[in-house]
Amino acid sequence: MFDTLHPIIEKTLSDIGESGLYKHQRVLESRQGAVVRTQGREVINFCANNYLGLAGSDILVDTAKKALDQYGYGLSSVRFICGTQSVHKDLEREIAAFLKKESALIFGSCWDANEGLFAAMLNEEDAVISDALNHASIIDGLRLCKAERHVYAHLDLKGLEEKLKATQGKRVRCIVTDGVFSMEGSIAPLPQICDLAEKYNAAVVVDDSHATGFMGDTGRGTHEYHHVEDRVDVITTTFGKALGGATGGCIAGPSELIELLEQRARTSLFTNALPPVVAGATRFVLSYLQEHPELRERLWSNMRYFREKMREAGFTVPDSVHPIVPVMVGEEKAAQGMAEDMLNEGIYVIGFSYPVVPKGEARIRVQISAAHTLAQIDTLVTAFVKLGKKYGIVKI
Repeated sequence: MFDTLHPIIEKTLSDIGESGLYKHQRVLESRQGAVVRTQGREVINFCANNYLGLAGSDILVDTAKKALDQYGYGLSSVRFICGTQSVHKDLEREIAAFLKKESALIFGSCWDANEGLFAAMLNEEDAVISDALNHASIIDGLRLCKAERHVYAHLDLKGLEEKLKATQGKRVRCIVTDGVFSMEGSIAPLPQICDLAEKYNAAVVVDDSHATGFMGDTGRGTHEYHHVEDRVDVITTTFGKALGGATGGCIAGPSELIELLEQRARTSLFTNALPPVVAGATRFVLSYLQEHPELRERLWSNMRYFREKMREAGFTVPDSVHPIVPVMVGEEKAAQGMAEDMLNEGIYVIGFSYPVVPKGEARIRVQISAAHTLAQIDTLVTAFVKLGKKYGIVKI
């Protein structure tokens, strides 16, 4: 059989390479951080989801060691058989309180959370309405769901309302959106989405992976940033970005829904429990970030500084206030080449291209961290100016 498949795979891989879409993995030879070692040299890292700078930090490593000593390495089982420890239940109570929801269920990742949610919550009598740029995990979760699926153009509130009008005969309608869209850095207009949900009696689900831990007055996410904590019904999020950078995720919402998910979510029922070391470290982070608001303050200061410096240098920077800052390149091979040239300038960034973003919209996605210094950001801007001229992105 593989003799038939082999040339097909080879041709596909060749086409991917020729189009400039081949994705190479750079191997880190150090901990995650603002500075990492790769290919035998130290470079400033501007492409991690390490928003608060906690991934790789000594304080989190030490906390993880203590959790490892107390709870062990793994459980070799799913949650409902013998894979639940006290640390899992404690984390569920604490993440629910942090997100200001009644209850929560933790998963191995937010991908697992999004794949488990919709099939358990909705059926063929229902409709789900999704932003066109929602994360791939939401898209795949919706594919596993029997509900009627509708998509509205990115941030298009008129389009959303049209879908709500068209589905008024359904038992349940559910609007699902990223809180922050990972390729754009754009923030969902949750107040207006909630207005429409209340007008048409729909539920609101928000994947807040790129906001939990730092957006809002106390870092609880986009629902706090927009002051709609009591108007968003369900939140899915990750522990693998601002909350330490390892893995894990959760669904937080009404207690009855969480109880249903405990019974029906296949990505909880049929896969091993979250490693207890991750659960223990995540519990620590939830407490730590509330005691250290300076991390969020430094992140926002760094973000504003970078956006200002890039605009002064002649780059078009999106108006969003998020530490994801896409620098548009356009052509896929140019984005790959620019990222490689950046490495020679001591900067670690990645060129994003199809299928991660639409064809012709390749970009360098910069991600600012609280761990970055202003001098490091200046080095990044200097490199962008130099290579922006080379690749015709700016004319200075």
